[in-house]
Amino acid sequence: MIRALYTAASGMTAQQMNLDNIANNLANSSTTGFQQRRVAFSDMLYQSTTAPGSAATSQTTNASGLQVGLGVRPTSTETIQTQGDFNTTGNPLDMAISGNGFFQVLLPNGQTGYQRSGSFQLSSQGVISTSDGNPLQPSITIPPNATNVTIGSDGTVSVTQPGTTQATNVGQIQLATFVNPGGLNSVGNNMYLATTASGDPTIGTPGGSEGLGTIQQGVLEESNVSVVDQFVQMIVAQRSYESNSRVVKAADEMLQQLNQLSQ
Repeated sequence: MIRALYTAASGMTAQQMNLDNIANNLANSSTTGFQQRRVAFSDMLYQSTTAPGSAATSQTTNASGLQVGLGVRPTSTETIQTQGDFNTTGNPLDMAISGNGFFQVLLPNGQTGYQRSGSFQLSSQGVISTSDGNPLQPSITIPPNATNVTIGSDGTVSVTQPGTTQATNVGQIQLATFVNPGGLNSVGNNMYLATTASGDPTIGTPGGSEGLGTIQQGVLEESNVSVVDQFVQMIVAQRSYESNSRVVKAADEMLQQLNQLSQ
């Protein structure tokens, strides 16, 4: 019964973390470029009273054995790498990646951050930056007198200036991709950092031979969270937590009966 208590407790702890993850997904259902996560679980050690394949007699072996598991534990939170819906904003500096890839952003500590969110604006120096003031990489500066900004599907940034109808190329947006994007480290503010698990980034032109997606101007990628699916997962987590709590109660009642018999 003591073993049942600890096993059921591990199930309750696991479902609590599952619910925490669901809460975060729901909280970010309107966050631009957010990619939902899913908690992965694994069973824990087993106590073997009779090992499978052990000798039953001098001529036979146990076909299945007798093993009792000791519960469950969360092992990872997997990022669901699916495309979110597109929302047309009309803002010329809003961008969405149709396909694979991340925007590159220079962080204050000198590191390069990666994000799916394409909500950009101009700094006081005319540099395309995030709302936190982190410049897009490679750095692109828009002239102060530009009357029109055009971003091609291949990342080419062109502007039209007063007195001319011919567009001027002012830069080229490059995207990054990873062998294992699920291994990126989430640090908040829609930002990821590269890790040894993700591997080094492959930098390339949008729509190029590196397999990167294309850029859509005046569009933002919404979160890929399905609110309906998350509510279903929340109900499942709640029922699983409730079932484990009932096991705790049943084991406690059985222990009480044993105590009464021993008195």
